[in-house]
Amino acid sequence: MTESYFQFKLPIKQAGTTFQQQVWKALQDIGPGKTISYLKLSKQLGNAKAIRAVGTANGKNNIAIIVPCHRVIGSNGSLVGYSGELWRKQWLLQHEAKYLQGVQSLFS
Repeated sequence: MTESYFQFKLPIKQAGTTFQQQVWKALQDIGPGKTISYLKLSKQLGNAKAIRAVGTANGKNNIAIIVPCHRVIGSNGSLVGYSGELWRKQWLLQHEAKYLQGVQSLFS
């Protein structure tokens, strides 16, 4: 499987604030098998204090596989804040890693 298997380049538009739209766009730029912390993503968007707003945008993301909010993790590397339940977030990340990096388990 290739990296493109996990990336969707579709013309999508979901209702949200300007900031939420920026977060969702940034999420689509996170490659499969990769993660970013809420803090790093908020800094990347130009506001290090917007960590909770990034989390809120993730929570309002209605197309979680297409806009991969499961790739955002805690600053300490922990799995936090996924409306689809943390076991599913872990499964998605492990699934991507398994096929892209040959890794059997990211979190063992």
